[in-house]
Amino acid sequence: MASPNAAIVPSKRANTDYPLIDSDPHLRRVFGYARPSDYAVAGGAAAVSPLAFWIMERVSPSHVGRGGFSPVMRLATAVGLIGGLHVFYQRSCQRFYGFTENAREVELDTREMVDKVKSGQPLYGPSGVSSYIQGVAARNSRYSELFIHIIPWFNVVNHDQHGVDTAKYYQQAERELEAERTS
Repeated sequence: MASPNAAIVPSKRANTDYPLIDSDPHLRRVFGYARPSDYAVAGGAAAVSPLAFWIMERVSPSHVGRGGFSPVMRLATAVGLIGGLHVFYQRSCQRFYGFTENAREVELDTREMVDKVKSGQPLYGPSGVSSYIQGVAARNSRYSELFIHIIPWFNVVNHDQHGVDTAKYYQQAERELEAERTS
């Protein structure tokens, strides 16, 4: 077992056109940073399955009789909801990874982290597990969204291994505190 003082191996970074915010965003941050357009696209994606099934039933009826259409429509709705959730999570995570435009999220992240530095809180939240388990969780869920269509895996552990240099948050907080003192 590695000692708690062992060096952390940095995660591999993807070459992207936009800045990396977090290579392993916590589930709360993914939902918290989502844009209204994510909700709209996810709602549309969720509606496709039941709507398509309803249209197919109208165009070419199955004639299953009473009680045959309802269970299949519930299943189509469940499939649609799962698909919509998948699209929602994917769109938000891709901005964290820097795969798509993320200026709004960079600003939100900087503000959140600088405020945490100023108040003396841990950047990525307090964790109730050992540093070894935090490392295991980080290695298991880093960039997990890219394979989420095969294995649904989310980061639900607070840890400090997110693939970004956190010194920028401390420098920004120091500049803001200095500006507050001088004014």
